[in-house]
Amino acid sequence: MGTLVAISLTTGILSGLWGWIAVSLGLLSWAGFLGCTSYFASPNSGLKGLAVSLMTNMTGVFWAMVIINASSYVSLEIMGYVITAIVSFMMCIQAKKAWLGYIPGTFIGCCATFAADGNWQLVIPSLILGGVFGYTMKASGLWLHQKSNQTQSSSELPTRT
Repeated sequence: MGTLVAISLTTGILSGLWGWIAVSLGLLSWAGFLGCTSYFASPNSGLKGLAVSLMTNMTGVFWAMVIINASSYVSLEIMGYVITAIVSFMMCIQAKKAWLGYIPGTFIGCCATFAADGNWQLVIPSLILGGVFGYTMKASGLWLHQKSNQTQSSSELPTRT
C-alpha cells in the first residue's frame, strides 16, 4: 500500500472519529480540523512537529485575545487596525525563537479564536485535540504503510521445497 493511500485511509477513519468526539465533548470540530491541518502543514514531523504546531497555535490564541481586548478599549475604529498591525508584527517576529518559528500555526490559532468570537476556552482544547488527531492520522498511516509493505515483501519470499 502506498504512503498516500495509507495516510488517506487513517485520516478518513480518524476524521470521522474526531467529528463524533468533538460533538460528544462540546468542542469545535472545525477548530480541531484546523489543529490537525496545522500539524500536517508543519515543516517538522513527529512529536517535534506536533509540539511546535501546538505552541504556535496557542500563541495565536493569545495574540487574538490581545487584539480583541485591546481593540475594545479604543473608540476610534482606525486604532483597532493599528493594534492589529502591531500584533501581527509580533506574531511574525516571535518566530526568531525556534519553537515559535512556524508562523502559519500562529495565524491558525489567532483566526480560530476570531472565528469563535473570542471563546478561547473552547478553542484551546479543540486545537490541542485536533493537533493530536493530526499527529495520530499521519503516524498511524505511516505505520500502516510500513506494515503493508512488510507483509507484501514476506509473501514474495521463495519457499523451500
